[in-house]
Amino acid sequence: MASEETDDQNSATLSESERDFMEKAFVFANEALAAQEVPVGCIFVHKDKIIALGRNTVNETRNATRHAEINCIDQVIEYCQSHDLDSSVVFSELSVYVTVEPCIMCAAALYDLKVKKIVYGCKNDRFGGQTVFDVAAVLRPESELKGGYRAEEAMNLLKEFYKGVNPNAPPAKVKLKKEK
Repeated sequence: MASEETDDQNSATLSESERDFMEKAFVFANEALAAQEVPVGCIFVHKDKIIALGRNTVNETRNATRHAEINCIDQVIEYCQSHDLDSSVVFSELSVYVTVEPCIMCAAALYDLKVKKIVYGCKNDRFGGQTVFDVAAVLRPESELKGGYRAEEAMNLLKEFYKGVNPNAPPAKVKLKKEK
């Protein structure tokens, strides 16, 4: 079952290699912000080797499912095919490093793939797969969950993005009151 300590405890308990992988995820989060994407960066690690990395590409692709984690899942599948590896085994040995708590969709995908570990930066108060809806309570994963590494910095990246206007968002649909 997924477990989570408090953010302060988790940040302090990350190993040096876990911190290094999170540092790389932050590089991709900053790249996403520069590309006018929601600033989430992600690294997938198998046996201490990065086999997938990336960021959100929702606006770029005009596809709402192209979150950093989903892009990385696709890369892992390609990696397994090109190296003649059983993807179910690779996913079960995989550690995911992501700057923001996975959303409900991504959390469900990662749990369904039975990833070994998920390490994230800040909580996702809008769409979080634990914060908003506890996906683990439904799917009962065995994934280890650690949150809170550089949480304030990750949240500040999100705030910076949401200060601006998303050029690809549809126009707001505001209902006007009918006059009687």
